[in-house]
Amino acid sequence: MKDSLFFLRQWAMAPLRTAAVAPSGRALARLMTSEITPATGPVIELGPGTGVFTNALRNRGVAEHNLTLVELNPDFAVLLKHRFPSARVLQMNAADLSASADMREDSAGAVLSGLGVLSMPTGVVVKIMQGAFRCLGPTGAFYQFTYGPRCPVSKSVLNFLGLQSERIGGTLFNLPPASVYRITRAPSWPNEMRERRIANGTSRRQSDALSR
Repeated sequence: MKDSLFFLRQWAMAPLRTAAVAPSGRALARLMTSEITPATGPVIELGPGTGVFTNALRNRGVAEHNLTLVELNPDFAVLLKHRFPSARVLQMNAADLSASADMREDSAGAVLSGLGVLSMPTGVVVKIMQGAFRCLGPTGAFYQFTYGPRCPVSKSVLNFLGLQSERIGGTLFNLPPASVYRITRAPSWPNEMRERRIANGTSRRQSDALSR
């Protein structure tokens, strides 16, 4: 079965779990991975789906054993294990990264996200970003694509976590056209933000404040 049909079937069965109706195109995959080399170190991919970005990472020389693929959909997880047998595939929610014993602090050089963060509640996005930056080393970067006109991680979330975003490019050769943002720690990263990034989740009061 072609990946596009497989992806569409997964979306039809669980549209809230599978944010897109088709896998990302090769042009977007090249853009998402354009700043990553073997020297980047271990890479975590959130929501890899059928492995389009994963394959692009491998083509850029990243060894499979340096890849951790975090996929909630059990059917996608099985497919990923078959396609990338040396990678570590974790069938889990990306919002649970901070609580996972499988994820070591400061262990990754980059995180790639194929998640549909625009459709997620603010508190969930905060938990995902906290978990990702707990795993990222001091100079590590989080890469997120979007079909919209601005960074899909809101300014309020970025400011709350002491992060900054920069658009690294866009491609018209994806359907629909997409842009990619690099999210990193802000130059001054106070101790309070360090405590927040390793917290397991966000309090209801914090989430409510961010949503306003």
